[in-house]
Amino acid sequence: MITIKVANEFSRYPAGRFTKDGPYSGEHFRNKFLLPAIQKEDRVIVELDGARGYGSSFLEEAFGGLVRLGVLKEVIKRKLEIRATNLSLKQEIEEYISNANPA
Repeated sequence: MITIKVANEFSRYPAGRFTKDGPYSGEHFRNKFLLPAIQKEDRVIVELDGARGYGSSFLEEAFGGLVRLGVLKEVIKRKLEIRATNLSLKQEIEEYISNANPA
């Protein structure tokens, strides 16, 4: 099991969809933190509290992007746990995963 605390380990100011949008984009978070953890660990906890906010483009690319990279939705749902005081963030991420289509 691994816990990824976004604000502590990545950035308090995550923003943007793609790496070209800045160093703290959803693409960068997915590729550097989330995807390796999903591939290696049985359980991945992502703690969202502490960051200054999350744009929809960041969240969609980070989490929905897993599906586009070939990670099965069932695997994501089994391995991934989102922790956040703001429960709407968890629901938003679940929707991005459900609505994403494999590439």
